[in-house]
Order: sequence, then C-alpha cells, then structure tokens
Amino acid sequence: MTHRVLIVDDDPAQRRLLDSMIRRCGHDTVLADSGGSALDLLAQPRTRPVDLIVLDLVMPGMDGLEMLSRLDTTGGRIPVIVQTAQGSIETVVKAMRAGADDFVVKPVSPERLKVSMQNLLRVNALTEEVKRLNQKAGGHLTFADLIAAAPAMQNVARLVRRGAQSSIPILIEGESGVGKEMIARAIQGESDRRGRPFVAVNCGAIPENLVESILFGHEKGAFTGATGRHVGKFQEADGGTLFLDEVAELPLDIQVKLLRAIQEGEVDPVGARRPVKVNIRLISATNRNMIEMVKAGRFREDLYYRLNVFPILVPPLRERKQDIPALVDHFIIRFSAEEGRRVHDIAPRALEMLLAYAWPGNVRQLENTVFRAIVLSEGDILEVEDFPQIASLVEGYEVKVPAVPPMPLRPPLATGHAAMTGAEGHIISSRGGVVGDGIAVGIPAVTDGGHIRRLEEVEADMIRMALQRYRGQMSEVARKLGIGRSTLYRKMRGLGLEAKM
Repeated sequence: MTHRVLIVDDDPAQRRLLDSMIRRCGHDTVLADSGGSALDLLAQPRTRPVDLIVLDLVMPGMDGLEMLSRLDTTGGRIPVIVQTAQGSIETVVKAMRAGADDFVVKPVSPERLKVSMQNLLRVNALTEEVKRLNQKAGGHLTFADLIAAAPAMQNVARLVRRGAQSSIPILIEGESGVGKEMIARAIQGESDRRGRPFVAVNCGAIPENLVESILFGHEKGAFTGATGRHVGKFQEADGGTLFLDEVAELPLDIQVKLLRAIQEGEVDPVGARRPVKVNIRLISATNRNMIEMVKAGRFREDLYYRLNVFPILVPPLRERKQDIPALVDHFIIRFSAEEGRRVHDIAPRALEMLLAYAWPGNVRQLENTVFRAIVLSEGDILEVEDFPQIASLVEGYEVKVPAVPPMPLRPPLATGHAAMTGAEGHIISSRGGVVGDGIAVGIPAVTDGGHIRRLEEVEADMIRMALQRYRGQMSEVARKLGIGRSTLYRKMRGLGLEAKM
C-alpha cells in the first residue's frame, strides 16, 4: 500500500535525494525545510494523514530534537526516523529518548532506508490493528475506526452517528458479507452504552427447537434435558446492546414473543413463574427483502414495523471500491501476523485485478481471498498468481498455463539393464524410467551414455509430465508434486517453461 512520508530537512539537495529514494519505494512524499514548517503541515486538516516522518536532527531554528518533543501535541503517534551526520552514541540516545523510532547516519543508503521504513510502517500498522481489536472487544469501536471512507458510505456514517444518540430500534439491511455486525458495533461505540455488553445472535444458525431457550432463557427442569437454569441472550445483554443478525430467519411463533419483549421490555424464560425486566438496545440485521416476506406471510407485519424504525442500508463492496486498497492492506497485516508470514504488500497489478472484480460475497469474500493468497504466497508481496480463482474470473488477468511439449515415448527396455518394481507395479529402469506393457512413458534417470542426468533436467521432465497429465491445472500440478503453486511458477521460469504471453 502507498504511504505518505513527511521529509524534514533544511538541505535542499538532501530533501531531493530522500524524495527520490522514497518515491522509488512506492510512497508519496511531503517536504518541509524546518521543524516549525513540519509541525504546521501536521496541524493542517488533511484528507490523508502522514504515515511516517524522516527527520534531520541538525537544523537552524527548531532542530529535530525540539520537533520530536512537540510531536505529541499534533495528534496521533507517527513513527519517526531521524538522520544526522553526527552518529555518536550520545546523539542516538537523545533522539530515542525524545521519541524517535529508528536512527540512520548520513548519507543513508536506499536499502537501509527502505528496510527501516518497511519495519516501522509494519509495526505501526500492527499497533493500530491491536488497538482496533481492543476497542472491538471493549465495546468502544466507533465508525471512525472502520474502513469506510468511500463516498457511498458517507450516508451510512451520518445515520450511524444520528441513530447512536438514542435508543431507537435500528434495522441494518445489506447483502451478505457487507459488515453489518461491524456497523452494529460502531453504533454501540458511538452511543452512551459504549463499554457495556454487546451480544450478537445469528438467528439463522439456531436450531428451531432451541430458539426460545437461547433468546429468552429457561429454568431448571423446564423441559427434558434442562438440568440447570440458563440465562438467555436478552438477559446477557441487559444494560447493553443485543444484535439479532439474520432476524428474518426467526420462526413465526418466536416472532410473537420477540414482539412482546420489545414492547414490554421484559422476557418470559421457559418454565419461569414471572417475566424478567431487561434494558437493552436492539439492533437487527437482514440480507432478505423483508417487505416481500411480510406480503408472503413469512414475517409478522407488526414486528417488522417495530424493528424497522430506523433503517440503515449498507452498500455492497462493488459500490464502494475505493475502500478495497485499505481493506486489502488491513487483511494483509492481520493474516500475516496470525500466520507468521512475511507478506507486507500487494503488487499494483494484483490490486488492479481485485478492483476490477465484482465481489458478490462482499467484504467477507475479500477477507477470505486475501487469507488464502497469504497462505499460498511464498514471497513478501502478493502477486496475480496468488489469486488464481479471481484471475480466472477477471478478463485480462488469467494465470497463464505454459504450452508443454508432449513427453517423448521411450523405446522398450534393452535386455540386461537393471530394473526394479515401482509402488504401483510399474518397472523403474536405471536408464529408462517408468514402463508399462513394455513401453517406457516415464522419466529416464541416466543418459544414453550411461551417465546420471542432471537433477534440474529430471525436474524439468517431471514438471512437463505433470502439466501434461493434469492438463495444465496448476493447483493440481503443484499439489501432486508436493510444492506450493508459487514455487511451481518460479521453477518453471527458472527452467524456461514460463507461459507464453
């Protein structure tokens, strides 16, 4: 992902040099000739924030150390790389104590600067991800913490903030996978119930005979198997927010009891003698056309109007593709950390391909696609080849399959050559490979002169045979050869078997 880097240096030549280095790394730059002008730039409202600062320590007026001491007053924490021609231990200690994250000595090499920037940006992104997860777990997640900067999401943001200021029932509508639960969590985080319980229930995943017990609870002995008292989801959410996902899937008899619970603010646990008062904020979600369900008699009309007091429609991902780069970057950071992989970015062409796809499964599909790509990738940048399923569906991005010449048939084994029986009953010859019915169809291990063939030649023949046998299905070929698909492509390129463009 492209980041925004602020370069602070009083030397014009050094600024131009750093600007060229950083832009070659794929990042955007902002230039400042002093600490004071840099602080002014940071204080200005911008649609895109600064992600990293490269700061010279020795400057006239406000030097780098003074600027570091004032950085906290400008907003959030920004990682800082300081540079100076004076590489003494004392200078390093002063800079680190003042808040620097890394230190380079002039003239810095492009490789050293690139590694430092990658490390700090990665650590900062992981820190933000941990912060986001803590906010989600603690019930303090707000809409500003979501990746939803596309214009199509601005109306959602306005409705979320307005609806959060009251206890009005909210119905979130949208296709499967658009992130309805995250919107519900943002509503709670923006409301006066932040930090209180947030209980999510997938109504479509509950067995029909257990819906009443799970939602409203039951007493000990209320039915066969009720060996103890169970507190329902309504009581679990008391004082906080209850999120009913896929609410349209509730059976009709439960819809009646849900309507009473909403109207009266109390629930009747199965087997209880008296109702229990609850104080909840109700948020529902659905991917169904509930008006049509009401007309067809599959959903109660009175309950529908109780739930649909304040509707919020979340647009599908295909209508807010501006969010895809940030979502991809977020998922790369998350899954790379979870899987212990070194992937830190996506190639521009691969990102273009993801932007061209329609994403019928929305954000959930994008999340799973990036997860799979990270598991498959053997490099540190995701390429088009790491998204074979998407590449096959987007015009112009097919994963090329090489044209493989057929394996030449070998003549029958000559008499007198040593042979042994293979695992499937074939004969494996020291000079001719695998044979069946007297005809060699495998890979020879020795040359006609009786010498052992080079390993890379045997490997090339093996790949050709696998490609021919499995008709160019690269995933199947890689699986049968016992290697990763990225490794297969790399070996093919090294052996001169790459696809013809």
